[in-house]
Amino acid sequence: MRFPTLVVAAAATLALAACGSDDDTTPAGDGAASSTATTGTAASAAPGPFPVSLTHSFGRTEIDEAPSRVATIGFNEADFALALGVQPIAERQVLGDFDATKRPWISEAARAAKPVSVGSDEIEFEKLAGARPDVILGIYSFIDAGAYGKLRQIAPTVAQGKQYELGAEPWDQQLLDTGKALGREAQAKRIVGEVDSRFDAATKEHPEFAGKTLTVAFEGGGTLFNLADSDLRQQYFTDLGFKTPEGAGVENISKERLDVLDQDVLVLITDDPDGISDDPLFERLDVAKEGRVVTVATSDAFAGALGFNSPLSRPFLLDQAVPRLAAAVDGDPGTAVEATE
Repeated sequence: MRFPTLVVAAAATLALAACGSDDDTTPAGDGAASSTATTGTAASAAPGPFPVSLTHSFGRTEIDEAPSRVATIGFNEADFALALGVQPIAERQVLGDFDATKRPWISEAARAAKPVSVGSDEIEFEKLAGARPDVILGIYSFIDAGAYGKLRQIAPTVAQGKQYELGAEPWDQQLLDTGKALGREAQAKRIVGEVDSRFDAATKEHPEFAGKTLTVAFEGGGTLFNLADSDLRQQYFTDLGFKTPEGAGVENISKERLDVLDQDVLVLITDDPDGISDDPLFERLDVAKEGRVVTVATSDAFAGALGFNSPLSRPFLLDQAVPRLAAAVDGDPGTAVEATE
């Protein structure tokens, strides 16, 4: 798993009524909160019973009371709290080109909120402690045991499940763990079902996606790599029926190995408009000649939504991605696949 320099921008416009509601979100302990989740329905009237216990990569975390001051140190974690109607009081900044403060799938109230920034590439532990959280959500934070030891001294900390590779806990399990930590497990289960139903509808409408190979590649800073099946961004497309090609997950693709990109569909997320897509070797690939490339700018909401891979951004991205994917696999090289900007 590559550390997410482009997780959320490389890792989030019209917001769907389902996921871009302008309902307010509130701190977790403030009773009835309005949800920004995919249906815009009201959040639980009050958190469920406490204490709760969660197991993860570094052991077990006990949360004795319903949290009222929630800090999110994962690169996508704020969205998961917001989906449950909880506004974090502290957040880790998102890496990459996409401006996460303007992500169109969250509410106006959430965009206007000013949580304490507790670092980006590295966590600023003193600032985090100064925010006085009573729980820290770090499922998608890529922390190690040393960082976890510091975090648990500040507040009970939830890390990723020990059964997953680093950074590979699926979005639905992340939401369920978040829901349990915040006393909103039933709400989390409902939202998972709602998002899954959106994907089920998309796959039924587009059976041509099933079994087609798709690779997500990132181009930035002079390097080119594609994603393994364990990466949440690649999993977004397998959830639509696509298949990850064998051998995916190449860390540094040379020009001599551009053939690994020659799949039924290539999603190319790039910060260079004059990059590999203009290379003669790339232009010889069937995927390029036949117009099966979905080109995405790293600063675009498409890239951000894919990086967040949250219960809010996943439905938003369907409207962005599905028409482009359908154009890519329709068998007609003359069908233009719209690029993002």
